[in-house]
Amino acid sequence: MIRLLIVDDHPVVRDGLRGMFAGDDRFEVVGEAGDGREALAVARSVRPDVVLMDLRMPGMDGVTTIGALRKDGSEARVLVLTTYDTDRDVLPAIEAGATGYLLKDTPREDLFRAVSAAHRGESVLSPAVAGRLIGRLRSPAAEPLSQRELEVLTLISQGCNNRETAQRLFISEATVKTHLLHLYAKLGVRDRAAAVAAAFERGLLGRD
Repeated sequence: MIRLLIVDDHPVVRDGLRGMFAGDDRFEVVGEAGDGREALAVARSVRPDVVLMDLRMPGMDGVTTIGALRKDGSEARVLVLTTYDTDRDVLPAIEAGATGYLLKDTPREDLFRAVSAAHRGESVLSPAVAGRLIGRLRSPAAEPLSQRELEVLTLISQGCNNRETAQRLFISEATVKTHLLHLYAKLGVRDRAAAVAAAFERGLLGRD
């Protein structure tokens, strides 16, 4: 029997998961927690085989908790179960030591199989997450923006149009457009708004 710890800040989610696994004699829910700190305390007490871990929780989030479990010497396999599949969620969770990453719309039987596989130490990824990771591995390393491209992007992020950007940098509007096309390609985006969002996400622009 696989001993489970369910970690999620929503009681209704914990109730649903507990009821789901309670109906299958391959599993036993030995503990629940509503945040990371509680999860650490419960894990020390009940020593689960597998932890179903939400990511975005108040206080100590899921990624931090995964790392803390490892430092604490826990041998439990951590299977992330969340609604988020963005790069900023997936990659840190896996780097922190998660055995698998599933979305909350995963069908019941798929979830059961995933927990069993995680217990065996096998990596388990939802199709959407697997596709995202493969895409990251196949994509070439991001080319850094030039100083001029960063200057253009900074002004664009401040609301300047092409003409205003050209005037401030003492270059032509055609040159501004060329810089924009280059930085779009480097950031993997198609428009100004997406470029600014990608730059903030990568830490290329300050949030002041």
